[in-house]
Amino acid sequence: MSVISPDEKADFVAILQRHRLDEADFLLQEAGTTDVVDEVYPLQGQISIVRRSTLKEREYRIGHGTAWTVEFEKDLTRGTFG
Repeated sequence: MSVISPDEKADFVAILQRHRLDEADFLLQEAGTTDVVDEVYPLQGQISIVRRSTLKEREYRIGHGTAWTVEFEKDLTRGTFG
C-alpha cells in the first residue's frame, strides 16, 4: 500500500514542471511504516528521492500530517538536487 496520496503525487509532478525538470530524472522510493497512536493507525513512512542525473538524494517523512512536497520544493530551490 502506498502512503503517497494521488494529490501528493500530482503536487510533486507540478513542482517539477514549475522548475522545468523532467519527471523521469527523479526516482521515488517509498518505505511505509505504521505506528500505533491511541489505537489509531495513521499511515506514515519515508520517501527517498534521487535525482538520477546528479545522484543527489534526500529523504522525507510522508503520511498523515506531513508536507513532504513543500520540503521537496524548498530543497529544489536551494539547489540540494544540483
